[in-house]
Amino acid sequence: MSHVSSYKTVRRGRKAAAGNVGRPSVAWALPGILFFALFAIVPLAIAVYLSFCHWDGLNSPTPIGTDNWTRLFKDPEFRQAAWLSLLLTSISWAFQTPVALLLGVWAAGKQRSRAVLSAVFFIPLLLSTTAIAMLFHALLDPNFGVIKTIGPWVGIDPNVMGSSTGALLTVAFVGGWQFMPFHTLIYQGGTRQIPQVLYQAAEIDGAGMLRQFFHITLPQLRHTITTSSVLMIVGSLTYFDTVLIMTRGGPGTDTTVLPYLMYRTGFQTYDLGYAAAIATALVVVATALSLILVRFSGFGNMRSTREGM
Repeated sequence: MSHVSSYKTVRRGRKAAAGNVGRPSVAWALPGILFFALFAIVPLAIAVYLSFCHWDGLNSPTPIGTDNWTRLFKDPEFRQAAWLSLLLTSISWAFQTPVALLLGVWAAGKQRSRAVLSAVFFIPLLLSTTAIAMLFHALLDPNFGVIKTIGPWVGIDPNVMGSSTGALLTVAFVGGWQFMPFHTLIYQGGTRQIPQVLYQAAEIDGAGMLRQFFHITLPQLRHTITTSSVLMIVGSLTYFDTVLIMTRGGPGTDTTVLPYLMYRTGFQTYDLGYAAAIATALVVVATALSLILVRFSGFGNMRSTREGM
């Protein structure tokens, strides 16, 4: 038994040592930790405190216990906004991930034409969200926008923003149009890190392009997919500017997602304590989804795929 115990101890020690090979010390992360604490942890702590207060923004916050949280869980408008946020996040992920993945793999090629087209494709990422939302709002105006002329040709109702489904899908499309180049860039970088020897071995074995994609590229990009998905989910849960400019939460409340509900509660009805409770709930949901994704994708046990190559 003593030999078995010693063997396990040595194996754990080797595994821990292997995990620390080439890793920087904690001191390297100190500037980032201080920045995160100052601009994320401190504001979050203030928001959590305000969620237990009544505050109109003019007078001092008054502690009211858990009244805001009790109201939050009974509020049908909050439940609808939470559902719409999750629905918008799911649509955005399903729309952006396959397109960005394929474009990233394609852009990872060495041909000069791919580099030129990739540079053009990344232009939306350089534009501001406000400018993009105003542009699409003008294009999709049912009276004066280009959709009035082109819509009937392609079978789209010119008043696409007037329907619940059309408005939600439009918000997801506009967000995807802007941020898809960013995720394409992530997949491009991940694809270029895949050792070429794997493809050379596959070619010798007679594997075609599709088999190489599904048996080499996709498995090698699993951690890249997790990274992109976490960024996509957190980004989609915080859609605000696009909703504010394009739909203002409408038609009715059909695109009133959690960030817009928080804005409206805090800065139109000046119920900042309840708005802080909504903001805190949004942070909890986004963090929980990210942790679940990291936990079940094996991202936490990630090791470099190039080690030992």
